[in-house]
Amino acid sequence: MLQVLLVDDDTEFTEVGSQIIEFLGYDVAIATSLKEAKQWLQSQSFDHVLLDFMLPDGSGLHLIDYLKQNNFTPYVTLITGHPSVKGMLAGLCGPKVDYIVKPLQREDIEATLSRKKSKTTKNKRKQPTLHFGCLVGESPPMLELYSMIERVAKTSANVMLMGESGVGKEVVANAIHNITHNDKPMIATNCGALSKELISSELFGHEKGSFTGAIARKEGVFVRAGNGTLFLDEITEMPLDMQPNLLRVLENKKVIPVGGTQEITVNCRVVSATNRKMTELAQGDIIREDIYYRLAVFPIHIPSLNERKEDIPLLADVFLQQLNQENNTEFTWNEEQLTVLKNNDWPGNVRELRHAIHRAFIMSDPKSQEIQLPNTFISPFSSTDNNSSAIAPGQTIEDLEKELIRVTLDKVDGNKTQAAEMLGISTKTLYNRLHAYDDFTV
Repeated sequence: MLQVLLVDDDTEFTEVGSQIIEFLGYDVAIATSLKEAKQWLQSQSFDHVLLDFMLPDGSGLHLIDYLKQNNFTPYVTLITGHPSVKGMLAGLCGPKVDYIVKPLQREDIEATLSRKKSKTTKNKRKQPTLHFGCLVGESPPMLELYSMIERVAKTSANVMLMGESGVGKEVVANAIHNITHNDKPMIATNCGALSKELISSELFGHEKGSFTGAIARKEGVFVRAGNGTLFLDEITEMPLDMQPNLLRVLENKKVIPVGGTQEITVNCRVVSATNRKMTELAQGDIIREDIYYRLAVFPIHIPSLNERKEDIPLLADVFLQQLNQENNTEFTWNEEQLTVLKNNDWPGNVRELRHAIHRAFIMSDPKSQEIQLPNTFISPFSSTDNNSSAIAPGQTIEDLEKELIRVTLDKVDGNKTQAAEMLGISTKTLYNRLHAYDDFTV
């Protein structure tokens, strides 16, 4: 018989919910807090946990982390009474985590619990861990990233996320937010998508009648973020002449809406993001130095997919399972396909990988349970200039080796020790190969 743990501090809901669960023929235990839930889990095993998103002593996501840390493997369904949170929860849900929104009907609970029973035997492949509810990967670069997230989460320091386009900067911002202010949605805005005329209004708000079209008062994102997290994406695309206004807010923690006279105190953590390299930031005309030091109190580099290729099969599993759940299908990978994905170049990083899997999913035969990968993954960004590498008929092994060494050195800014590690050879061997080519400078 299915063992269900219902975790919710709403006693009226738990009374009705438990009656429905028992009526459906399942055993149910009730906890009204994280503490009580942990006590139940320590004394009894459960097949399914119905979990309120917000509890008196923390978030339901904390209990999910507790389950993972203790190797408990029940199916988890998050419950929220706030429809606005639904979109955020959708991004956190993994293969064994679902969500439903109050008010619930008997049919909702029945569908949720019966789906667990029907799918227990279907998913035999061990599913990857979702760190902080949203991050996937067990490679050394990702473990280092998790450590940095945990450290900065204990503080109120502003964070600047740096990395190539598509590495998942907003997902990392969500991870930081989830373990610090996850009782409310993270507020996000893209600085590169705002016109110069609207940046001040978007960031700081405006009063009614302050400019043409201001037909009502509007709160800016700093105020809307409250005591939570404000994510400023593409911060380096903000015009230089607008940046002093941002500096004042970061220093004084006060904003004045456009057309207003009264200062408003703000208290949010600012997580900013850029795909610019450090060398570009130092060249000027991108971001003011004083702004950088205010935003990048704790800078974090997010590794590209090429720096953590061993995580590609894990990501592929997560993406495919999400598509399976959305479309009620049972597609699976074979090891050869995962190897193909792992060995492919992904210039668009995780975003490109996800879109490629989605395309393959759409093109696969719905009558088959095995997804069909295309013969090639063509991207216009794989080779964009004369510094790109390509294999052409008639090239010698020496040509290919030379090109491989060159692009690897370019990737690590000429660091030969790192290049040797990436190539899987000793530093001495790399130097020997460089000496063999006249046009390399050693």
